[in-house]
Amino acid sequence: MATDESATTDISSRAEMKARQRLLLLQQEERRALVRLVSKILNKPVEQCSPDELAVMDQNEDIVCELRSRKKKNEQLKRKLKEVTDDPEDVKTKAKLLACAIREASYVVIYTGAGISTAASIPDYRGPNGVWTMLQKGQSIRSTDLSEAEPTFTHMAIAKLHQEKLVQHVVSQNCDGLHLRSGLPRHALSELHGNMYIEVCTSCSPNVEYIRLFDVTEKTSLHRHNTSRKCHKCQNGLRDTIVHFGERGTLEQPLNWKGAAEAAAKADVILCLGSSLKVLKKYPCLWNMNRPPCRRPKLYIVNLQWTPKDDFACLKIHGKCDDVMQLVMEDLFLDVPQYDKCNDPIFKLAVPLTENELSSHSRKWIVPSEGINLPENKWLQDTLEADPGEASSSGGWFGRGCSKGQKKKKKLT
Repeated sequence: MATDESATTDISSRAEMKARQRLLLLQQEERRALVRLVSKILNKPVEQCSPDELAVMDQNEDIVCELRSRKKKNEQLKRKLKEVTDDPEDVKTKAKLLACAIREASYVVIYTGAGISTAASIPDYRGPNGVWTMLQKGQSIRSTDLSEAEPTFTHMAIAKLHQEKLVQHVVSQNCDGLHLRSGLPRHALSELHGNMYIEVCTSCSPNVEYIRLFDVTEKTSLHRHNTSRKCHKCQNGLRDTIVHFGERGTLEQPLNWKGAAEAAAKADVILCLGSSLKVLKKYPCLWNMNRPPCRRPKLYIVNLQWTPKDDFACLKIHGKCDDVMQLVMEDLFLDVPQYDKCNDPIFKLAVPLTENELSSHSRKWIVPSEGINLPENKWLQDTLEADPGEASSSGGWFGRGCSKGQKKKKKLT
């Protein structure tokens, strides 16, 4: 008898639970229908709303407030993503002020982002046609042969400024290796997110670097950094140097965090070129925000879009980096040399692959210009004759991290 009563109770409890679930689903559906109705009414001009529609809005003020708040946030986001260009005369005036600041500063540090490489046909990330923008829209990334990219005018201008002792250090978020190829010395460069041409042996102490003439990230990805090649000294596996979203960079080189932090501490001027600063803003050691405002370095920003540091900048120039830097270099009376493959340091720094490693990748090589005789790179000529490689549309680092940290859109229920 007791068993029958227990079974009856269990059935009754399950029935009640299902009834509550059905009721909850029904209420949620009614709520969603109401939200859709209020949203439709809000899209109308007030004078076109019927008395019944106005009554619906009055009865659902909470939904109206939430929808209006959402609309305002979306409009603000669109404004921040919009690329803006200053009037040409304003750009000239601001460029003169920037040139004056560089000339008078005692220690200048430059922070660079993807915007300085777009002129080399490498897409940026958050621009209208940026890598993450396209992926977030569900669209594919256009094919990009990274091996064909060469240092832009801005890269060469920065190298020239360092040569003239007007810039002391460069902190880059870019993995494309173009700062290295522009001739900027390694000690004056911090590549915080790695370099696509460098793989390292972390088993050796100190770590041993291998600079290559191809993208080493072909087989790597988030939390998977082994490149399948081995150290020539200890025979342990090599890894790439890329720091993906969700990872913490621990390599001493080419990240050079120590150099970046020391440079930021000495800086009296920080110039940000082509960066949204949405990542760099998270690194306190780069901004000296613990100091009183009067003792912080003066901040100058060149970017087409809004950045979270705009309110702290003493000058913001909405313009393309190459255009602005051309004006700045003219105001400084400095001639910027064109990139010349004959002088690209990567050909002298590159470490040859062993015979067993020649088939370890399929990426296209950076090829010296025709007619250039590089005795130290005879191994490269022999290798290219045997296998020129394929075009590298994207490495293990390119376009990764799109969804990292994105907040799922909160449903209005």
